[in-house]
Amino acid sequence: MKMRKTCFLIGFVLLLGCGGQVADQPAGDGNAFFAAYGTEFNVHPFDRIQPEAFVPAFEEGMTRQIAEIDVIVSNPEEPTFENTIVALDLSGELLSEVSRVFFALSGSNTNDELQQIQKEMSPRLSAHRDEIKLNKELFDRVRTVYDQRAELDLSGEQLYLLENLYKGYVRAGALLDDEDQTRLKEINQRLSKLRVEFGQNLLAETNDFMLVVDDETDLAGLPDGAIDAAAGAAARAELEGKWVFTTHKPSMLPFLTYAENRALRQKLYSAYTMRGDNGNEHDNTEIVAEIINLRVEKARLLDYDTYADYVLERRMAKNPENVYELLNQLWDASLPVAKRELVEMQAIIDREGGDFKLASWDWWFYAEKLRKEKYDLDDNELRPYFKLENVREGAFWVANQLYGLTFEPVEGLPKPHPDAQVFEVKESDGSHAAIMYMDFHPRESKRQGAWCGRFRGQSRVGGTEVDPIINLVCNFTSPSGDAPALLSLDEVETLFHEFGHALDGILSNVTYKTRFSSSDFSELPSQIMEHWAREPAVMKQYAKHYQTGEPIPDELIEKITDSRYFNQGFNQVEYLAASLLDMKYHTLNQPVDLDVNAFEKAYFDEIGLIPEIVSRYRTSYFAHIMGSYAAGYYGYIWSGVLDSDAFEAFKETSLFDQETAQRFRTEILEVNGTADYLEMYTNFRGREPEIEPLLRNRGLQ
Repeated sequence: MKMRKTCFLIGFVLLLGCGGQVADQPAGDGNAFFAAYGTEFNVHPFDRIQPEAFVPAFEEGMTRQIAEIDVIVSNPEEPTFENTIVALDLSGELLSEVSRVFFALSGSNTNDELQQIQKEMSPRLSAHRDEIKLNKELFDRVRTVYDQRAELDLSGEQLYLLENLYKGYVRAGALLDDEDQTRLKEINQRLSKLRVEFGQNLLAETNDFMLVVDDETDLAGLPDGAIDAAAGAAARAELEGKWVFTTHKPSMLPFLTYAENRALRQKLYSAYTMRGDNGNEHDNTEIVAEIINLRVEKARLLDYDTYADYVLERRMAKNPENVYELLNQLWDASLPVAKRELVEMQAIIDREGGDFKLASWDWWFYAEKLRKEKYDLDDNELRPYFKLENVREGAFWVANQLYGLTFEPVEGLPKPHPDAQVFEVKESDGSHAAIMYMDFHPRESKRQGAWCGRFRGQSRVGGTEVDPIINLVCNFTSPSGDAPALLSLDEVETLFHEFGHALDGILSNVTYKTRFSSSDFSELPSQIMEHWAREPAVMKQYAKHYQTGEPIPDELIEKITDSRYFNQGFNQVEYLAASLLDMKYHTLNQPVDLDVNAFEKAYFDEIGLIPEIVSRYRTSYFAHIMGSYAAGYYGYIWSGVLDSDAFEAFKETSLFDQETAQRFRTEILEVNGTADYLEMYTNFRGREPEIEPLLRNRGLQ
């Protein structure tokens, strides 16, 4: 039995195939993409893929796909589902192989060569996609099949593929006249270039800043693990005898949480919140302004009122009004909670004789004091129980209890980076299900955040069974000194979250390669896994002291449970502010002379964001919305409604109820990306989702 799914789909229809290695490649000069891989499980030969391989492989992949499209278009037979839709789904196999490897490496292990290739190839790939999507003869064939869909006796998956493929061509401009299509191509190519510049600027800004501490007294309050990690960072920077802190969160957050030196907290946090907004060669503000205005123009060209209308038509939310209704409801519930938290922390400052008002760079420091005061809970007390390898095994254990999966380390396979770990995933009957790479720690060549992608997605189109290859990437606290990597509770939940995306890829059980993703549904498989991470029965499995092996004491679990609502006002307001800002930009209906800093400030003043909280993402480093989460950052909270309600189904039965787990697998994970989102959910739950479980889970009732 083999059931699987692509993971972390990112909001657009891929016209590129995603199968295994392509046969009959041109004779190459050592280019790894131009020969059979000859690897176990047909994984990519990362050890043989050099930067100089990518441009010729991209070019050959595009040439090959255009030839495949020409075959479809020149077919003298009447268009059918097989000779047009299936043939289109099968096209672009080499290009997909190259693209997935390249963009995975450029996100997690980039260098100057890869960055230059990304700048060169991104607009060319955009032009290539437009050449396919705006091919009139190809669209006519797709439309012919679409118009006949009622008479074709198609399966549900086939009908969903056909209808969404047709809509995708229309949304890509297939019905525009020649002049408007030309302008649309120009916009798309410019946007692709600007997005690359934005991301590379952000990486440079993140890597350029170091807070160098040379006076040991400035480390007061910091736990030993954070100090040791900072000493290691200083050694790598050839600053022996000093301590280095960066704007990478595993380095920054412990400093903000524990460092008693308020001025240094301000310096570090200000560096973080000013990334991309320093008026230097890496400044992103003008790039964002141009991106927003180009999106406005694109939406108007395609006859949508706003870019948000264009995006949301294909999402579960459907329109901006529905998004604002949810966000405003939660904002009104969350802001008073955050203000109460502020009052409680200011009271601590006043009791301690602090002659200042709490500022944004103080929030973590005084929130930690408040947590200790209210719940007698200290993050440093928890970390020894959250050894990375144990947490990983805990996530594996949950997947085994729910779906019968096992995860076995594999030695000798090529890896995308030496730090990566490799696992073979097997079904309960021992059959092969997938290969999964896991890459956990930060480095200068890796962008911030955590994500789960795929080097190859599952499919069986054309009679070829293709197994998924999953790529899970994080930026967790690194090992320090003699201690292993000890995670924070937030990092534990992040691992379970990204592992949920991985399961979504592993358990896919569909025919075709083309997927249709929605950011307001795609976070359901990931976020539901976070619920298991905090369950006492699950914590007893993975939370074991790294030195003694003793399981986490019941009293600590009780403290974690009691404090589950702690700081939720801050967490929700910080996130919702970013979500609302995203929507504000993308509901502009005319190009404007956009000063993004003034725009951002005016909007946050309008909605009443308190100055003590900085939006989770300011405009100049809001990478999500420069890419596929444009008008879609709200998707995490929309999916939050779904995952909270879905987890209730387990709580109503039992934590690992097999009937409920099987239904979640078959109705959600196996078919995700190939069926209507609300239909999938109601098939699982027996009804539409309800918001009350979310409000309860986040302490907002």
